[in-house]
Amino acid sequence: MSFPKLLDKTFAFFTLSFLLICLTGNAQNIDLLLKGGHVIDPKNGISETMDIAISGKQIIKVAKNIPEKTAKKTIDLKGYYVTPGLIDMHVHVFNGADTDSYIANALTSLPPDGFTFRAGVTTVVDAGSSGWRNFRQFKKQTIDQSQTRVLALLNIVGTGMYGRLEEQDVTDMNPTMTANMISKMFPDILVGIKSAHYWGDFTQVDLAVEAGKLAEVPVMVDFGEHQPPNSIESLFMEHLRPGDIFTHTFSYGPNNRETIVDEDLKVKPFVFEAQKRGINFDVGHGGGAFSFRQAIPAIQQGFLPNVISSDLHSQSMNSGFKDMANLLSKFMSMGLSMEEVVLRATWNPAQVINRKDLGNLDVGAEADIAIFTLREGDFGFLDIRRTKIDGDKRLETEMTIRAGRIVWDLNGLSAPYWESEFK
Repeated sequence: MSFPKLLDKTFAFFTLSFLLICLTGNAQNIDLLLKGGHVIDPKNGISETMDIAISGKQIIKVAKNIPEKTAKKTIDLKGYYVTPGLIDMHVHVFNGADTDSYIANALTSLPPDGFTFRAGVTTVVDAGSSGWRNFRQFKKQTIDQSQTRVLALLNIVGTGMYGRLEEQDVTDMNPTMTANMISKMFPDILVGIKSAHYWGDFTQVDLAVEAGKLAEVPVMVDFGEHQPPNSIESLFMEHLRPGDIFTHTFSYGPNNRETIVDEDLKVKPFVFEAQKRGINFDVGHGGGAFSFRQAIPAIQQGFLPNVISSDLHSQSMNSGFKDMANLLSKFMSMGLSMEEVVLRATWNPAQVINRKDLGNLDVGAEADIAIFTLREGDFGFLDIRRTKIDGDKRLETEMTIRAGRIVWDLNGLSAPYWESEFK
């Protein structure tokens, strides 16, 4: 046999071998197949029955009728809703044992993993619990130890939310150090800046915005505790930039915080203009910052928040807030569709914090996924003033997947029955 013919036969042999490997060795290249659920992925305009294939930590396919034989494990999700893992853009998780502190390294802050996965949340953004002086401690003891993806807004106050008096210290509001910590040290974790609890004028906000310009990140403002209240029209139109965030949007405390809805239950016209200008309105429910007398008239008049978030901490988790699934259900009971609430807890916050790798079910994205049951019945929802509305639907978190791994499975959808051990 001539050498060229030998090469041709050798090439043909290896080509055939490669094809056989592809057909046999990769027959089950999907580690986990989520089958037949109603997928809601606002970024990609999906709201219909689809399958999702996961390999390792990543989504590798989103399509109809992916064959089960290609998967090592299949979970039947017919009748369930499947969404990107929720992003809770306003939490306090710098948990610690400093009993002199309010939120920074304090008991008021909560360990994230205990409150996220059971509510379909896979990413949280700590809203300014730490400043540049103590962020590294927060990272070491909480962020690095958590299965939940923990991002953070850095407080413009160097010591973060240690206490109300410390939050008034203008000499500890350093835009340069704050910006350096973000852009030079931890740009993958620190996604913005927080201004909060200041008793004075616009000084703290302006210093936070200065830091935001230096670091090229958004600023979130908690604009309460001023007596008399400062002008939110001035805040929106003169001090904040497009892309910045106003939190506690539906708070009602007119003695120290100007509200977006006036006493005649009308949304102030400049609020609509501010949203058009690019100001992002965040719910930040919390234990004292969400009232139906603000939210319901606003929604009825066509004003919807950009982001639905919890303001999770020890003083909010057992009150009107409860958890993110309950909070989304509350907004559905106020008239939003399921697609609208999912948008505001996935793709919208991902865009606000400039993390467009999150909050979607793109092929190639990390497989952060939430699965919900939509219960029908008679339900009640509370605000922080302990007033109530009724609803006929409530979301219940059935399963949560973080980076391709099942981390919450309420009813054992992913598990075999115990008798299978004996077969």
